[in-house]
Amino acid sequence: MTDDDDALVGRPVPRREDRALLTGAAAYTDDLRAPGAAHLAFVRSEASHAHLDDVDVGAATAIDGVLGAFTWADVAASGTPGVLPVASARLDCDVPGHPVLARDRVRYQGQPVAAVVAADRYTARDAVAAVEVTVDPLDAVVDPVAATADGAPTVFADAPDNVAVTTELGDREATARAFADADRVVELDLANNRLVPSALEPRAALASWDDADEQLTVRMTSQSPHGHRRKLATTLGLPERRIRVVAPRVGGGFGHKGHHHPGEAMAAWAARQLDRPVKWTATRSGNSLAGAHGRDHRTTAALAVDDDGTIRGLRAETHAAVGGYGLGGGPVMPGWYGRLLAGQYDVEAIHCETHSVFTNTAPVHSYRGAGRPEAIYVTERLVDAAARELEVDPAALRRRNQVSEFPHETPVGATYDSGDYGRALDEALGAVDWERLRATGRDDAGRYVGVGLACYVESTGGGHESGVVRVHPDGGVTIYAGTHSHGQGHGTTYAQIVADELGVDDDEISVVEGDTERIPTGTGTFGSRSTIAGGNAVAESARAVGEKAREIAAHRLEADPADVEEAGGSFHVTGTDRSVPFADVAAAAYGRGLPAGLEPGLEATTFYEAEGTAYTFGTHVAVVAVDPDTGAVDVERYVAVDDCGPRVNPAIVEGQVHGGVAQGIGQARSEAALYDDDGTLLTDELLRYALPRAADLPDVETRATETPSPHNDLGVKGIGEAGTIAAPPAVVNAVVDALAPLDVEHVDMPLTAERVWRAIEDAGG
Repeated sequence: MTDDDDALVGRPVPRREDRALLTGAAAYTDDLRAPGAAHLAFVRSEASHAHLDDVDVGAATAIDGVLGAFTWADVAASGTPGVLPVASARLDCDVPGHPVLARDRVRYQGQPVAAVVAADRYTARDAVAAVEVTVDPLDAVVDPVAATADGAPTVFADAPDNVAVTTELGDREATARAFADADRVVELDLANNRLVPSALEPRAALASWDDADEQLTVRMTSQSPHGHRRKLATTLGLPERRIRVVAPRVGGGFGHKGHHHPGEAMAAWAARQLDRPVKWTATRSGNSLAGAHGRDHRTTAALAVDDDGTIRGLRAETHAAVGGYGLGGGPVMPGWYGRLLAGQYDVEAIHCETHSVFTNTAPVHSYRGAGRPEAIYVTERLVDAAARELEVDPAALRRRNQVSEFPHETPVGATYDSGDYGRALDEALGAVDWERLRATGRDDAGRYVGVGLACYVESTGGGHESGVVRVHPDGGVTIYAGTHSHGQGHGTTYAQIVADELGVDDDEISVVEGDTERIPTGTGTFGSRSTIAGGNAVAESARAVGEKAREIAAHRLEADPADVEEAGGSFHVTGTDRSVPFADVAAAAYGRGLPAGLEPGLEATTFYEAEGTAYTFGTHVAVVAVDPDTGAVDVERYVAVDDCGPRVNPAIVEGQVHGGVAQGIGQARSEAALYDDDGTLLTDELLRYALPRAADLPDVETRATETPSPHNDLGVKGIGEAGTIAAPPAVVNAVVDALAPLDVEHVDMPLTAERVWRAIEDAGG
């Protein structure tokens, strides 16, 4: 292993991925070509809830260049299951899965009801307009709280109250006692706005069927190629061994590209039916209507606190929208939400009740953070409200209640592995000169200045991962990892880890991900898990390869392996000038003269799973200025202090924080997927869905502390979702702080100028 002075781990090595991206040489799914490839487009339901009476594709099939127009009847006639599996094991009801094309009923606007395949994408879209759809409209419900009321329209007959699953965490009775004993109770009603994942690259697939080998190949935008292979096998009724999934360059995922959607499945089905390659690329409007949304919580929460600032208890009741189908992910895995409600605080008792609710809206799945942003938002808003009630400094209240001894078990089942929460808080406060900002009041333009804190924890890692390290006869090294990089820089990070383990130049290392035929198995990239699971997997394989290489070197040097050390790309006999280059050892591994009993070859495979969850933490501070006459909010400054253990590549870590904060500020200030009462999406294009622009964002100042996790050999923790977790409460807390002189106590996200202005008016400001 490389000496610490020469180690690459911990250095901001430039990303090797960037040259191809910046020069346009990188090929994304829609860039791929296949001879004779046809193009698929969907006919989408204009109604949000209706009986599907008829789908007439006759006029579409008559258009020159159209190769086929298909409805559910065609899928059923092919003998294909044709259904995206529902997360039935997690539900309290028995509801059907999502059909790739609507069967007899549509449950959200944009649900595919027919698919057209044509020689080119333009003809396919023309043919979509020729399909006639007849429906019998039904009443719709879009709000997760209203959906559980008596008399609300029913989305599924087997869930008459529209509740997919109710989950409780914590001790209800202990929490009631904590509230009864506390000096004060602070309550808030909170809305966590629905978001549309909007990666630079929309979802896409290019599918082809080899009839001779009975092999389906799907090249697609995927965060989890092996997971998509498994789900495609279920939907298409094929054995997994007959399906190869390849994920080329992927332009952002955010959880959205880890889900199973009708688009990829229908492209694969059509390729097999037509015996020719079929490509599908989502449109922006199609993505907005049916691409699986994120967030959408309605929460009533309360914090019990004593006059001396001791937090006694927390309770929350949340209605989380599932959408038209229970696809899985965050909304039907409320443990991802409830288990983080303690935040950084030593809370005596917590009780959380989560109702996951069907609505006539696009399905909701995991979006960057998946439950953790929603939980920390609740806790951090409550703590700020308590500080206001007690008339104490919000930072002081946090410091008083922060966990200081580890491991620490919370009342809702999380066990924090390690941390130094006070240090990160102090670093953040010092960076912004907290005391001065708290006393600022108004700036020279008459705007109210506010400063807001968010102290967060994030559960990261989880699940097993594969990592193969193969040394070639020429001394080059290839890493095969079951994760998938779609912006995270795995090609750089994994090469740094393995270069240090083997003592080779990182330029001699290549990294392969995203191909189910070349990689034995994989879980994928989501939940801030890649460096924990994938990084440790490749590190462990590299260590095994290094030990075998040492044995081979010792044999060639006629020395005891214990006396052989690696340095500078060669193996040396300690205390002598005898050495053998790593490349010569690699060549020997595939030739003759190996030690007795040692098999030829130089590679190792690891299936790794961390011993426990690694909890990232930190403190973010937002400084805002609010115009009381217009409600306009400017984020003037943003400081992020994060602790993800040892940073393999600090520059990549900072990039992840920057991106997450940008998305978090977008949720706080402008983004919202809005439906009218009939279930029509009002924000179905980027002109109406307000993604943050460069001018909306401050320079994000990043700082770090380092507390290794004891649960994995590298000591690392995930960082990919920290920004989306911390930024929304930090910005909202800052705006409410700015408006405190005007008696504004809370403003729901997004903090549009109109919404902030109305809050000022309603408070009498």
